[in-house]
Amino acid sequence: MKIASELAQDQQLDFLKLKALEHQLDDVMELIDKDEVKLKLTETEKDHKESPSVIHKVRLGIIYHETALNLSFFSKTAYKGYAKKSFDTLTELFTSTDTSAEFLPFIASYRASALALVGAETKKLKFLGQAFDLFNDAVEKYANVSYLPEFLRGSVAENLPWFFFTKRKFAKLDFQSIIDKQVQNENYANWKIMSFTYWAWAKQRQHKKYLTQSLIYLDKAIELDPTYKAGRAKAEELKMKLIR
Repeated sequence: MKIASELAQDQQLDFLKLKALEHQLDDVMELIDKDEVKLKLTETEKDHKESPSVIHKVRLGIIYHETALNLSFFSKTAYKGYAKKSFDTLTELFTSTDTSAEFLPFIASYRASALALVGAETKKLKFLGQAFDLFNDAVEKYANVSYLPEFLRGSVAENLPWFFFTKRKFAKLDFQSIIDKQVQNENYANWKIMSFTYWAWAKQRQHKKYLTQSLIYLDKAIELDPTYKAGRAKAEELKMKLIR
């Protein structure tokens, strides 16, 4: 039986492996510029075709997700179906014996989000319910070492209509949880995720009783994103709204 220090060492090793993978995936994750999404889609499909490795397939599944999120709802034909392509690609990886455990936090989280996008595109509510089942499983298994399960669940939840109140609650819970974990470990999430997270926290708490803390977090969201690659633009807009 391993002693506590050995278990902690194993967990640290796992965290370092996840961070190494995150570095290889970061350029296709959480994109907001449509031209950049199109460029990365072309590059990633080419890379996967020339070298169909697990890492390239994971990148492919993620960029399909980003394509669906950023482009499919703004085009009647050209980018329809990318949510399903993402879900199918990530499901193949999720169920494959060739996929190592370190990939699973990324695969499971984006797979759940892709299914939610399938539900939005097809207007079939059953997929949304299934997506949250997948999210809940991913959070239970991986949220202690990866921000992605809570970040993506919270991101989906915050965009739901008010009558999905049982799911919308995760928008508040998940972003607070990420901030709490970041306080405990400053390497838990990167600058891009924290910029989005601080903005999302404030977006969910626009009542005047939260004003002081919201402005603190909005300033952090702005400071972390000098080149407008993450939450800065939305944080600046929300800050102006709150201080009027």
